[in-house]
Amino acid sequence: MPKISEFFGISIYIYYREHNPPHFHAIYAGQEVQIAIDTLAVLSGQIPPRGMGLVIEWAETHKQELKADWEKARSGQPLADIEPLR
Repeated sequence: MPKISEFFGISIYIYYREHNPPHFHAIYAGQEVQIAIDTLAVLSGQIPPRGMGLVIEWAETHKQELKADWEKARSGQPLADIEPLR
């Protein structure tokens, strides 16, 4: 599972051989959420509200990089790290 970013105790992953729609996984406080890249809607799971706010803030800033990593994962290429939220 390729970790593409980590900040404030939150780990962000995009997995190889994933299903559509394009999405990423965020793990925080022992919980996991899947978030659609295009809409930033929650597809499944949940994390504590503080973590969710940080994830959405980060994803809004890095949407194009997330889309690029999704395409790389779909074609089996190495993923690029994405700058963490500061």
